[in-house]
Amino acid sequence: MKVRVERLTKQFGAQGLPAVMEATFDCADDGITTLLGPSGSGKTTILRIIAGLETADDGRVLVGDEDIIHTPARKRGFGFVFQNFALFDHMNVRENIAFGLRVRKATKADIQTRVDELLGLVQLEGFGDRYPTQLSGGQRQRVGFARALAPQPKLLLLDEPFGALDARVRAELREWLRRLHDATHLTTIMVTHDQEEALDLSDCLVVMDRGRIQQVGTPSEVYTSPATSFVASFVGSANVLRGQVQEGRAQVGATSLSLPGHVSEGAQVSAVVRPHDIRIARQPDERANSAEPHRAIGRIKRIVDLGTHMKLDLGLTTHELVTVHVSRKEFDSMALLQGESVLVDLDSARIFVDDYSV
Repeated sequence: MKVRVERLTKQFGAQGLPAVMEATFDCADDGITTLLGPSGSGKTTILRIIAGLETADDGRVLVGDEDIIHTPARKRGFGFVFQNFALFDHMNVRENIAFGLRVRKATKADIQTRVDELLGLVQLEGFGDRYPTQLSGGQRQRVGFARALAPQPKLLLLDEPFGALDARVRAELREWLRRLHDATHLTTIMVTHDQEEALDLSDCLVVMDRGRIQQVGTPSEVYTSPATSFVASFVGSANVLRGQVQEGRAQVGATSLSLPGHVSEGAQVSAVVRPHDIRIARQPDERANSAEPHRAIGRIKRIVDLGTHMKLDLGLTTHELVTVHVSRKEFDSMALLQGESVLVDLDSARIFVDDYSV
């Protein structure tokens, strides 16, 4: 099912700031498209407009070749899964799943067949007679998925579907949802502010901030080639250092970084570098630092063992703080200690001017 959002705009209140401004993107056909952004970025507003739960001030939502922007929600044929489960506590699992089918006046035989099929699909065989209060949070959310899938929707909409669950259950359900999608191939649009969830599940990412789309692409494209400093810092861990252009280079504290294109003298820049891209070395000296201007001297302020790798918090001589991730093997080989000074290589930093990459 091809879904396209075109120039979607929504403002709440006559004097309020637009919640969404001219949002345009294509959803991954038969894939999972994720709207990712902080609270207030407009992602949930877009999802609710697609669902028919909000009206748009302008723009279109195309499903196939049909603009459904004025179609009532009940006639859109979409499935919706909410963050808070939204199950009927007075109904058992079977009755919850069958609710939408009964509303559509399906036959008893068809309802029983479909409910049995879905109980198997969401791995809840044997739970049909239980009530929501007798289920764990993860099980209740799987019932929510089954209920949304029961009428065989054209499109599945997920609003922070794992937001009410603890970290371990969220991780388990992410794997389960990916398997479920691979079994159904149902075009899905999901809203989340959890970047790990978005990177793990998505075929297409739509990154939003303050009502505007910042970038659309695959998770790999967004992570490795961010379009703005906001995207770079929000999608994955990143250090953001401020500076300005001096003599054709980005001067960031005591560090001078090359610019990939022409930038006006004195322009304000941001140098964005991911913790695992920073290289460090022992025994820095002034000659080494001056010979290679992309290097700086940093003092180890804190060492954190994260199991798979070590996290170092470094204070640079110009008072900026940077976080560095090193492998356990590299850390052990250098025998680093808190309070020591190291040489910090920032050459892999990506330079942004006015929040756009150069």
